[in-house]
Amino acid sequence: MLRPLFLFVLFACLTPMTTDAQTAGAPPGPRPGAADPIRYTLRFPDAARHYVDVEASYPATGQTRLELMMAVWTPGSYLVREYARHVEGVEVVQPAGGAAPVKTRKNRWAIDTGGAPRVTVRYRVYSREMSVRTNWVEARFALVQGAATFLTLVDGLQRPHHVSLELPQGWARAMSGLPEGSGTPSTFVAADFDTLVDSPIVAGDLKVYEFTRSGKPHYLVNVNEGGTWDGARAIGDVERIVAEHERMWGSLPYDKYVFINMITEAGGGLEHKNSTVLMTSRWAMGTRPSYLAWLNLVSHEFFHVWNVKRLRPVALGPFDYENETYSPSLWMSEGFTSYYGDLLARRAGLASDAEYFGNLSGDIRALETTPGRLVQPVTQSSYDAWIKQYRPDENSPNTTISYYTKGLVIAVLLDARIRLATGNQKSLDDVMRLAYQRYSGARGFTEAQFRAVVTEVGGAELTDVLARALDTTQPLEYQPLLDAYGLQFAPADSLATRGWLGITTRVDAGRLLVNQVRRDTPAAAAGLNVDDEIIAIGDYRVRADQWERRLEQYPPTTAATLLVARRDQLMKIEVTFGQEPGNAWRLAPRVAPTAAQTATRTAWLGGTP
Repeated sequence: MLRPLFLFVLFACLTPMTTDAQTAGAPPGPRPGAADPIRYTLRFPDAARHYVDVEASYPATGQTRLELMMAVWTPGSYLVREYARHVEGVEVVQPAGGAAPVKTRKNRWAIDTGGAPRVTVRYRVYSREMSVRTNWVEARFALVQGAATFLTLVDGLQRPHHVSLELPQGWARAMSGLPEGSGTPSTFVAADFDTLVDSPIVAGDLKVYEFTRSGKPHYLVNVNEGGTWDGARAIGDVERIVAEHERMWGSLPYDKYVFINMITEAGGGLEHKNSTVLMTSRWAMGTRPSYLAWLNLVSHEFFHVWNVKRLRPVALGPFDYENETYSPSLWMSEGFTSYYGDLLARRAGLASDAEYFGNLSGDIRALETTPGRLVQPVTQSSYDAWIKQYRPDENSPNTTISYYTKGLVIAVLLDARIRLATGNQKSLDDVMRLAYQRYSGARGFTEAQFRAVVTEVGGAELTDVLARALDTTQPLEYQPLLDAYGLQFAPADSLATRGWLGITTRVDAGRLLVNQVRRDTPAAAAGLNVDDEIIAIGDYRVRADQWERRLEQYPPTTAATLLVARRDQLMKIEVTFGQEPGNAWRLAPRVAPTAAQTATRTAWLGGTP
């Protein structure tokens, strides 16, 4: 998903139940001897009101009762999302006159078959949540996610699942990472339910760009392009990203790959085994920073082809689509992917050293200015993803740390330590390749196994380094990073002359409200609360659009009285303005690095041995 500052709604979708040998090179259609498939037909007669109509046919030979199930979450996005809440009108249409389905759980339906060899069910799904893990249907296009759409057999997850789309007039085509069925347009074949959930489908008036790498087709599918995106430029840069990832890993472990680029003024990314869904703004190509952010997102999601989609924590498979699945290892699965997403875009020549150092400095600063880093170990952050990562509140920065952000910083520090310990002969690249060789596919790795690979490549002394970084809240050590590459933390920004309280604010109906109070700040010491309305400083009113400028009148150490309204009760709060922390984490090259440092930095940023 996106690159985080505090929270990263990046998300990895896993399907570990098949090995590369089963997926790479497998012919379209059912596997030899496969069970009778479940068949779906998707129709869009009411697309303008955000509905997809689903007709599903289930094999029922020898069964008097079927039980249907809908997933409650999408792998890689660790929150129970209750997709069944958008389902309506479930009915049996074949055999005719059959009993109506009976709800047996929040996400299950029981059906009497009446002895029929197949049972056909129809239902509708309301589809109006613009995110990479949910459905969106409108008059011009549709994004269909497996977990949010398909009712499957509780005991039929290993059956083939076939999907056909009947496209409205004006919708040119449908695209997916799934193999296409033969003979019928807009038909796709999934070997099992895992594969179906892992393969979003997009349909509409799509702009499709293509290139071939190592004999395998790659597609950039722009949805809602509207003339503001330069597709030819984008596909060229995407091809450079793919080439750089292949250079690092050594191969492309799929038959085809689809980049679904939703140009919808939303954000985020969710990776799948043979595709990814990206969301962006139509203006993203208009500025260098926003376009580079999109390229870094592409690189991040594509790195998941190997890390997470095939090299995964053992705890994350097989999936229980109805209950939470816990892992302490998302610091590697997501954090290391965040590190390599930006790094491989740099190695592909799509970012300059200055741009790369700027992003990396921002990540380090985000970590070091989050109070929760002193409260929550990153392994606990991973385990608690189900209750914290996707449910942030105003106090989250004070009590939690993102496994995306801290995992990224741990990755860059480990990479530097390994290069120092081995004289630049080994790096974190070697760790990832060795772990992939041993644990990809159906095997998965335990937390202990991955840590053992790190120490095998980088030396036994990393055992304690890993334990401190992952299992405690002790500060991270940055000196190895600086020494390996001949870098320095540039002198801090000149200290601001205006006062600082340690709050963020928002404007609501013209009112200036406190949005967040950071721990150990002047605001926290004074007793300022979230949702306090700031009305005045001293005897003078503060308008919502004047807050930042008014702070210039109160330099650090100045005492003042805030007039606030707390649940409509006026009160005065005495504050002493503090000094905003400067940016002490800006990476920059040293003036006179050694030859070894220069060579190591060149290897790091260029990906050379």
